Amino acid sequence: MTKETTVRGRVGRLQRLLARMTENRGELDHLEPSRLRFEELFGQLQDAANRQAAYAARKQEASQQLQGLLVEGERMATVLQLAVKQHYGIRAEKLTDFGLKPFRGRPRKAIGETAKPAKPAAEPTAASDPE
Repeated sequence: MTKETTVRGRVGRLQRLLARMTENRGELDHLEPSRLRFEELFGQLQDAANRQAAYAARKQEASQQLQGLLVEGERMATVLQLAVKQHYGIRAEKLTDFGLKPFRGRPRKAIGETAKPAKPAAEPTAASDPE
């Protein structure tokens, strides 16, 4: 006989034992106090399992609500950041107080650097010219 490892399987095994003990209580009079204690423990176990299931459902709801609020909060933050930029201007150093980078222009190229000339177009070859 294999040993059950899942919670559901273990609870089922205990439930079957309790049912068998209850059916045969006449033959097992000497175990009646222990059976009653086991029945009480099994009731507590079922209550705990029901609470766990309810908490799991509430946790899923809370997680979904958290995700929705995060998205809404990030959207609102974007709107407020744009409003702050519009109020102070895109170059104001005050933007750093709000976690924004002020526009400081593009870095200039060094004096010796020039743009590379574009590659010259390939010259047509004589073989491709139909004459």
